[in-house]
Amino acid sequence: MRTPWTGAGTALITPFTRTGEVDEAAVRRLGRRQIDAGIHFISPCGTTGENPTLSRAERLRIVEILAGEADGKVPVLAGAGGYNTKDVIELAHDLERAGANGFLSVTPYYNKPTQEGLFQHYRAIAESTRLPIILYNVPGRTGVNLEVPTLVRLAAIPNIVGVKEASGNMSQMCEVCRAVPPDFIVLSGDDALALPLMSVGGRGVISVISNEIPSELAQMVEAAERDDFKAARAIHHRLMPLMSINFVEANPVPVKAAMTAMGLIEEVYRLPLVSPKPESKEKILKVLKDLGLLKGALV
Repeated sequence: MRTPWTGAGTALITPFTRTGEVDEAAVRRLGRRQIDAGIHFISPCGTTGENPTLSRAERLRIVEILAGEADGKVPVLAGAGGYNTKDVIELAHDLERAGANGFLSVTPYYNKPTQEGLFQHYRAIAESTRLPIILYNVPGRTGVNLEVPTLVRLAAIPNIVGVKEASGNMSQMCEVCRAVPPDFIVLSGDDALALPLMSVGGRGVISVISNEIPSELAQMVEAAERDDFKAARAIHHRLMPLMSINFVEANPVPVKAAMTAMGLIEEVYRLPLVSPKPESKEKILKVLKDLGLLKGALV
């Protein structure tokens, strides 16, 4: 039986209607597509889900829809992070009632707390809930790095069960895998680094590319879990252009443009995000064409 929060998880985009509302029918459809494709867990309302532009009511409704669609087949890891510890705790309680099975909690951003501040922030959240927590370290976006000694301290808290490591620093990621307890789950936050991380002890990825091709991403991760790195590398090499082009502009703009071209969603963003530049969109379409993804919504 699979350990929860290992394998291939999807950092799900948030689809909007042309009038700017959350497209609930599309949320349901995308969730079902992920489950049918064999993804191992779904992570809505995070960075890729345009979390800062979502109201609390919208976040709760998205989680409620996906939890209902998953119906226990895969767990739902809901985004619950921020720089206001009290607010994060209150949001976590609401998300639990909406059906979340665990939380992905990004480090506080903008106010740049110390390492002790990070520890106290996460300890307070963990003590307020019975659900498992995956920490999310993405210093390029938040301005603060969750350092390895702090992570080791946090790993001793029973319901802090893992980390999404998106520092982009492979040396740090290797050190994390070496330093944390064996049952602590280390996940890549970058598609391109998922396979290298798994080679040194990582347990999977919370992925952007799996919005577009969930089945192939799951196959790559499962091959690595079997230590079949030859098969995993073949998939990785094939998908690398898509992994790269998804960041030709700020995430999630390129992946939403790609999914629109695949016929999966309407291309609608909430400000301050806007449609990619024409030259970026041209590059995105070329990669999709090369991979045969413009023929329809493939899984």
